[in-house]
Amino acid sequence: MTTTTLNGAQILDDVQAFLSRYNAFPDEHCAPMLALWYAHTWGAEHFYITPRVVLSSAEPGSGKTRVLEVARHLVRTPEMTFSATPAALFRMVGAGPITILFDEVDAIFDNKGGGNEDLRALVNAGYKRSATVARCKGDAGNMVIERFPVYAPAALAGIAGNMPDTITTRAITIHMRRRRPDERVEAFRERKVEEQSAPIREALATWMEVVGERVGAAYPDMPEGVTDRAAEIWEPLLAIADFAGGHWPETARAACLHFVTAAQTNPTSDRIRLLSDLRTVFADRGVTRMSTVEILAVLHSMEEAPWGDFYGRPINARQLAMELSAYGVKVTAFKNGAKTFKGYVIDGAHGLGDAWARYLPEPKADENSEGEH
Repeated sequence: MTTTTLNGAQILDDVQAFLSRYNAFPDEHCAPMLALWYAHTWGAEHFYITPRVVLSSAEPGSGKTRVLEVARHLVRTPEMTFSATPAALFRMVGAGPITILFDEVDAIFDNKGGGNEDLRALVNAGYKRSATVARCKGDAGNMVIERFPVYAPAALAGIAGNMPDTITTRAITIHMRRRRPDERVEAFRERKVEEQSAPIREALATWMEVVGERVGAAYPDMPEGVTDRAAEIWEPLLAIADFAGGHWPETARAACLHFVTAAQTNPTSDRIRLLSDLRTVFADRGVTRMSTVEILAVLHSMEEAPWGDFYGRPINARQLAMELSAYGVKVTAFKNGAKTFKGYVIDGAHGLGDAWARYLPEPKADENSEGEH
């Protein structure tokens, strides 16, 4: 295939069709998103941002590893790993370019997403092209600072819940599920996959080599409501889709809206979940203020929320105050008839309303709270 006959839309179609042969995805937006992500690995040096891809699932055996195994044959210079040390990864990335495919990454973090700060720093910082991570080198008498370049595309697979928020907020997340009996995929045979993927990978690499610099300089239009970090994450993929043409500009923006909406709907931290649940509580009751005692009773009664078993016990008034204080929300005294209560209000400098406006997506029309308690 010569550069004069390269058809970006057809190449991306071929990538999408190939990866769909071996993977059963939860919705129609996953395969095109991954096709665009695979393409961006071949021109990552032209982008300021390389979005992370997170493959999560509630249980093992949901197809996460298979996504990485197929990706290995389509991305640029793949480095598939289960347990590489941060020191090794620092040096591999520095010698790059590579694409990190990290399986079972959840196992290296604790159940709160903590631990392994070196690896977290590499993944967090490495999504921006100019990023480096500084580390001390040498003994106490001859210590020098070495700055490691850490920019590299990365896809990470693991069980849901243990991935640090600092990683997931820089990522496009696919929540994989186990296949139903009626969901069929082709058997994965390494040699066959390697042979059949070779011309697709070559075409993808050649096309991105031709258009990469122009794609990296583009400023694609974002779908309405996609701003800030979400726009930053999706910019490379939408730029590639625009240069490919055909149905890809529309397909990519549909995928963008799908994943961004899903990220907004599913809180990425306990604190965001708490803010979201409190907004629902106030809206359901049509009030502008509630006592702490009443709020805790409602939170504890939410069957699908974590507040009845918040790290081993029901969330209490002190924990509630500590979680909300991070957003500038403070306990307020107010009167209800002849009695004075301590609790939380929507309005005012230390009210919940300001935090809701800053950290949560716009509420639906029927979630607006009115009235007073």
